Amino acid sequence: MTVSSASQTTLNRIINGNMAIDQRNVTSTINATGVTYNVDRWLGRGVGSAGVFTLAQDTTSPANFTNSLKATVTTADSSIASGSSYRVQQMIEGNNITDLNWGTSDAQSVTLSFWVRSSLTGTFGGSVANGDFNRFNVFSYTISSADTWEYKTVTITGDTSGTWYTNTSIGIRLNFSLGAGSTLLASAGSWGASTKEGVTGQTNVIATNSATFYVTGVQLEAGGAASNFENLQYGQQLALCQRYYYKRIEGLFGVGWCVNTTTTGISITFPTSMRTAPTALETTGTATNYQLVYLASAAACSAVPAFGGETSTESTRVSASVASGLTAGQGVGLRSGTSGVYLAWSAEL
Repeated sequence: MTVSSASQTTLNRIINGNMAIDQRNVTSTINATGVTYNVDRWLGRGVGSAGVFTLAQDTTSPANFTNSLKATVTTADSSIASGSSYRVQQMIEGNNITDLNWGTSDAQSVTLSFWVRSSLTGTFGGSVANGDFNRFNVFSYTISSADTWEYKTVTITGDTSGTWYTNTSIGIRLNFSLGAGSTLLASAGSWGASTKEGVTGQTNVIATNSATFYVTGVQLEAGGAASNFENLQYGQQLALCQRYYYKRIEGLFGVGWCVNTTTTGISITFPTSMRTAPTALETTGTATNYQLVYLASAAACSAVPAFGGETSTESTRVSASVASGLTAGQGVGLRSGTSGVYLAWSAEL
């Protein structure tokens, strides 16, 4: 039986705010308008054929933290088009903001706190928005010293208007701006319906080649004051992350049955209830990196395992095959044949 991470009550609405969980463990290149997830629950967005930045987990961190999320500009965009933006973002599930009462007369204020470090100084900006992307509130903060960790807090008045989802859809979008065009900038501190992602006069990190921006200790909580960062146990935080992305590395992935002499169905149970039923399977390497084991035999797969089509928030099925030699109805297991092999599923917002 799996346990839904949504049932765990925490102060912080941000998941993995200390950047400790990194199941993907890659350096992502952000240079297009699509979403690219990196450190668990954190994503980057950019602009195609313009500036480029990378995202990666980093060990540079302030006291009481061991990791941060680092953005590094690899191609500068010093003349950002009016409607273009670059940002680091987390989507917060609606189930985790139910008590904020946003969209009603009882809307609560929230306080955002975080540690930040940049090679640049000046005024920086960001925003919070709803899932429908038609309610926005810009915030600002100042970085006074280059390459120095600084602690920031920002209080945001709750929105009494608009639609704010309190289900498995996007509840709140939290955005740290790395650069935005003129039409996406505004004064801080008020709600509106026009798309805004940064503060007027902000420092655009993307405008400087090799510029760096680090963030960690991100916390969003109800109320008008910041509390100390809520340090969850590693296992608790991993389970919260696995609700949205689950990566199973090496070993025995799952067991199942032989459909015929070449094809199998492998059942895999997720360690926690995922937000929604995944619709695809992520793999790595080639077919021979995976093996089927049955009776006293093991055989390399003849194709990379594929999504089996039968899935829920609790479990899924993987289809794996070999050239020949199976017996219909026979029990079988799917395992890694080499190190670093994985299967992964996404239910990201």
